[in-house]
Parts: sequence; structure tokens; C-alpha cells
Amino acid sequence: MAAHEHPHRGPGFHLPAFRRHRTASESAVSARLDTHTAQRYALASLRILTGFVFLWAFLDKTFGLGYATTSGKGWIDGGSPTKGFLGSVTAGPMESTFHSWAGDAWVDWLFMLGLLGIGVALMTGVALRLAAVAGTAMMALMWIAEWPPAKHLSDGSLSMSTNPFADYHVIYTAALIAVAAAGAGATWGLGRLWARLPIVRDHTWLR
Repeated sequence: MAAHEHPHRGPGFHLPAFRRHRTASESAVSARLDTHTAQRYALASLRILTGFVFLWAFLDKTFGLGYATTSGKGWIDGGSPTKGFLGSVTAGPMESTFHSWAGDAWVDWLFMLGLLGIGVALMTGVALRLAAVAGTAMMALMWIAEWPPAKHLSDGSLSMSTNPFADYHVIYTAALIAVAAAGAGATWGLGRLWARLPIVRDHTWLR
């Protein structure tokens, strides 16, 4: 009877080993899913926060909420959203060009529509590729206006630039490109619904 017990022990002895291997595999899959989920949420958070930066700038400059734009000097009160910034450019290869643009109606409209469009697109998770292109162009122009590489301003004084390249305009640009490339509008956004629209399916650049 003892001789017949060994064959039964063999299969029963290997079964726990098989279960341990299966559990390890499932744990690896679960870990990958958890990591992917965390990445989606992180990118969605980055998208929404970046969108709020643009949208808040639009609201403050439009209504003069008393932060960057003082009360009574908003766009609806007759103030210019670009005159102060572009008129105070004191360095860079486009200094005179920006001075000539400062306060022009077409510049104000393009700037404000850009802030609004980029902000809404990021907050809702739609048209992220368009938002990334428009935002990159806007950030590039603002970077040139501030011209961080300059050690001295046009009047000879120190520029006090904290970094000759990677300022906040570059960071915002990287964030815009990252959320667009990752398709971050599907999490906490309308990205999936937007992608199902016939015109968006036919023209992927609208995503």
C-alpha cells in the first residue's frame, strides 16, 4: 500500500509549484495594468492642470479678475491683453517687431482665441494635437519675446535670466506634446467620444 502512495504524491506535489508560477504571472500582469492606469491618470492630471493655466489666463485677461490683470483693465473694459507684455520686450531678435505688434487688434484676438481654444481643448480632452501645435507656436513666440538666452537687456542692464533655455514656456510645450502624443483625452475627458466623430476618424490630425 505504501508503494501505491508515491505515484499519487507525485502529481499532488507538482500542483502547488504550478499554482505559484501562475500567481507570479498574474501578479506581473496586474502590476503592468496598475502602472498603465497610474500613467493614464498622471497624464490626465497634467492635461487638466495645463489646460487650466491657459483657460485662467484667458479669463483673467478678459474680465480683469485682479490677478495678472487688474480690475477695470480687462479685455471687455477696453484693455489690450498684449500691449503691456509685447510693449515691454527688452531683448531678443524680434524686439522691434513685438513693439510694433503691441496692442494691435489682430494680435489681441489671435492671442485670446489661442488661450481660450487651447484651454478648452485640454480641459475637455478633445483636439489635443491641434492644441499642441497652437500652444507650441504660442509658447515659442513668448519665449522669443522674453529671450532667456540674453545676459543683458537692450539697455545694457542684466537680464536676470534664471536659465538660458529651459524656462516655463519650454515646460508647457513639453506638457502639450506629451498629452497629445499619449492621447490623454480619453481619461477624465471626452477624447473617446471625440475620436468617434466621422470627421475626426477621417482626419486623424483633428485628434
